[in-house]
Amino acid sequence: MKEYLATNIRNIALLGHDGSGKTSLLEGLLYSAGAINRLGKVQDGTAIGDFEPEELQRKVTIQLSLAACEREGYKYNFLDAPGYSDFVGEVESALRAADSSLIVVCATSGVQVETENSWRYVEKAGLPCGFFINKMDRENANFQKSIEELQEHFGKHVLPLQLPIGAEQEFCGIIDLVTEKAYKITDSTGLKSEEIPIPVELQDEVNRWREVLLEYAVEQNDEWTSRYLEGEGLTKEEFQQGMQMAVAERTFYPVFCGAMIKNMGGPQLLDELAGYFPAPSDKNVAGQSATGEEISRKFSDPFSAFVFKTTTDPFVGRLSFIKVMSGSLKTDQALYNVNKEKPEKIGSLFTMRGKAQDALGALHAGDVGVISKLQETSTGDTLSTKESLIIYPKIEYARPMLLKSLEAKRKGDEDKIGQALQRIAEEDPTLNVEKDRDSGEILIRGIGEQQLEIMTEKIKRKFGVEIALNSPRIPYRETIRGIAQVEGRHKKQTGGHGQYGHVWLKMEPLPEGSGIEFVDAIVGGAVPRQYIPAVEKGLQECSRKGPLANCQVVDIKVTLYDGSSHSVDSSEMAFKMATFLAFKKGMLEAKPVLLEPIYEIAVNVPESYMGDIVGDLNGRRGRILGMESSEEKGRSIVRAQVPLAELMVYPTELRSMTQGRGQFDRKFDHYEEVPAKIADPLVELAKKQSIE
Repeated sequence: MKEYLATNIRNIALLGHDGSGKTSLLEGLLYSAGAINRLGKVQDGTAIGDFEPEELQRKVTIQLSLAACEREGYKYNFLDAPGYSDFVGEVESALRAADSSLIVVCATSGVQVETENSWRYVEKAGLPCGFFINKMDRENANFQKSIEELQEHFGKHVLPLQLPIGAEQEFCGIIDLVTEKAYKITDSTGLKSEEIPIPVELQDEVNRWREVLLEYAVEQNDEWTSRYLEGEGLTKEEFQQGMQMAVAERTFYPVFCGAMIKNMGGPQLLDELAGYFPAPSDKNVAGQSATGEEISRKFSDPFSAFVFKTTTDPFVGRLSFIKVMSGSLKTDQALYNVNKEKPEKIGSLFTMRGKAQDALGALHAGDVGVISKLQETSTGDTLSTKESLIIYPKIEYARPMLLKSLEAKRKGDEDKIGQALQRIAEEDPTLNVEKDRDSGEILIRGIGEQQLEIMTEKIKRKFGVEIALNSPRIPYRETIRGIAQVEGRHKKQTGGHGQYGHVWLKMEPLPEGSGIEFVDAIVGGAVPRQYIPAVEKGLQECSRKGPLANCQVVDIKVTLYDGSSHSVDSSEMAFKMATFLAFKKGMLEAKPVLLEPIYEIAVNVPESYMGDIVGDLNGRRGRILGMESSEEKGRSIVRAQVPLAELMVYPTELRSMTQGRGQFDRKFDHYEEVPAKIADPLVELAKKQSIE
């Protein structure tokens, strides 16, 4: 592939609800550009963008793919992102590399959940955006209804730049509202079309939309505004320039149309994307120096690039997807990973169309490409020259809220799990792996059930390890509400030296968060000094498992105030055993209680769901703290404190309650006593498990 400068590059993220025809759109665009020689189909497993085995099996897009093509002097880097909310991390990666976005909408289904979510992601990223109304050849396809629905959800500045000629089986062409040219598609490939007069029945509609568009165009230039108010029009070149400026300023969101399963509208859309969507902008891009000082880069500055995705090819190895932020990158160039403070060496430099690779001699500022075999580099890292360092901000991914524990199904595979999870987490930063210090479980946090299921399939395929996902154990705690003074005596004679340890302990509760406090109050040498550390150590060990449910004991003060010893038979072990006996007895006498973790959550949902959310949280033993308006129009936030035990499957259930429109965040707040009706079965279960 040729080298391109930023003015002739278009980096476009393709977003939309699953099933809207986003992958078919990509196929049509690549086919129209001559990058592929036939139209692939998702259902046949022949689509360029979907090539992972899990994608082929499920017939859905799971991971972000890069597909580059050339046409009439322009290079298009299409970043095809999944249409399921479980894979929002892929969308966020795509938007970090893109300069604009195109949201695909089905002409029969209209605005769906992920259409709304895609818009929210684009708004958060601050990118110019357009819409493509697909499947105009389908039964019940209605362009006007789709426009009205888009305007209802996203504002009146969503306006068509194209109109369809006909609909359903009669759909046969497209009208360009700026140039006032109509094109009738004349062959089954969609590549051939002829210019025809605008159909008479559509002329009034064309005039109406052109007048609306003209108002947006003239606002971009004071001279144009004056001429417009004086009754003069704009030239077609000025009209197009005004529309391009309005798109770049995000005061106008263009709508295009077509039927991409047949590539109807593909060539016309490529022309529109080149004409109206912005090129990578040569503006100052903020970053930091290695010392934390605020600095910036523009295209003419020394080389720097941001890694927006990392994946692994079974034949090539690690692939780092980059966007060049400044300067140029050549294949023989030395790289420096600023985040890791390590030099890197380029394996090869190329662009991609799905999994097909196309070698590049260089990448210039504003372009997107792939480097192979970088050893130290991961997603979110900055690459530069060692002489001119800069660090770009990392991608702010959605926080994973679904928590599962995992274990190997086969014995002997435990050691392989760690390596497998590390590699998978490199490819998907929304997967977080940790080990629970209390239970020893390996915990995985993800966005949704489907994401975690696919993770297990990938690990089995790539590493040969079968993994089971389970509900993790709740980190309950035990403490006391009363005071007890107890004796612990360990005496054993087995011939020769015996064992003798004797302690008196006072146990009393402490405020939450105090942990275990040990006080040495021995006077007169009742317990020799050399054995007191053994008492404290025994206390720390036995507090790991309380008498109620074998949970960590917290927030108690234990005072060693008396005891006795034997000159021959006493030992550290004997005093530890005496401490065990006293501690267990004291816990049972001092009104022990079970504690559960309470989390503060913030649930962000459309206002129409507020009543359902509040009612559901109350049913989860939640305590509503308040409600407030969200920064996003039409949405509100419910804040509440909820036991962790009631939140284990909440991400899935919230998605079900809100048809995928709800989001929530959570953070640990404090521990509270478990109600007796819930605590009693937990204690009985723990006793039963101890016996078994």
